[in-house]
Amino acid sequence: MGGTPARRRTEPCYHFPPLYQEMCMKRFSLVSTLVGVFVLTVAISAQAPQGGGGRGGGGRGGRGGAEPQGGAAPPAQGRGGPQVPTPKNLQFFPKDMTGAQILPIMQNFNAALGVNCTYCHNAEPPVDRPGNDFASDDKETKKKARVMLAMARDVNMKLQAELGKPAAELTNVQCVTCHRGVAIPKQLVAIMMETAGKDGINKAVQQYQDLRKQYYGAQAYDFSDATLFAAANQSLAMNKPDDAIAFAQLNLAYHATSARSYQVMSQAYQRKMDKDKAIQALEKAAEIDPMNQGYKNQLQQLKAGA
Repeated sequence: MGGTPARRRTEPCYHFPPLYQEMCMKRFSLVSTLVGVFVLTVAISAQAPQGGGGRGGGGRGGRGGAEPQGGAAPPAQGRGGPQVPTPKNLQFFPKDMTGAQILPIMQNFNAALGVNCTYCHNAEPPVDRPGNDFASDDKETKKKARVMLAMARDVNMKLQAELGKPAAELTNVQCVTCHRGVAIPKQLVAIMMETAGKDGINKAVQQYQDLRKQYYGAQAYDFSDATLFAAANQSLAMNKPDDAIAFAQLNLAYHATSARSYQVMSQAYQRKMDKDKAIQALEKAAEIDPMNQGYKNQLQQLKAGA
């Protein structure tokens, strides 16, 4: 719907003991400390083995540009830690990285994009399932991941070189910087406009409600009144007053004191030549924001028939 995939609810490729499960439930808790490492290849190659960080929350496993090959390997951490295959076909990461070094990076890719191992790899859980081929390059998503990893690395190195600051003083570009927990990092207003244009305003309204239930409280989308206000304005600019009214009404269902939603609704009613409803909406805007002289002036002009 509208070009944004539903959040995956698949079984993780790696099975974690209770400690790992608890850690995985914390959204993006270690993204800044682990994923920030991968953008500089030298730093990655020096990384010590780790047993797991990131998030597998909601039953999602690791993901990304590393390619572990199925098969037995020493566990990432003793006493029931996940069995990590020996990495093969590494093209972005140093070829001598171990499975224990790769795993936490994969977990953070999973957290950053909200996907499972299968998003990039030809594999299904469990990790030692016959036929799993983590080294395969068949999936386009894996090829794209390598391109984007190189892009993030190059951006960070260029910033460090041209700004003359050490890496520790710069904000690194990471997967999560843009993706924020979704595989396709579109702005919510863009999703709304795409769905409304393709499938109609009712589908867009339903999609917003579904996404809000699924992602509210996460960093994936902006559910403030700014998003639907922008969608209403864009609809009005496209001469779709009914869509503008629907977006404004939806906004008010969640943000009852959004004066600007009433104001754009008034403009939409004026476009529809419904003066009475236009006045009512603008009166409500002025009531909510009595210090806004612009609303008062517009209301005066509207009542005067200007």
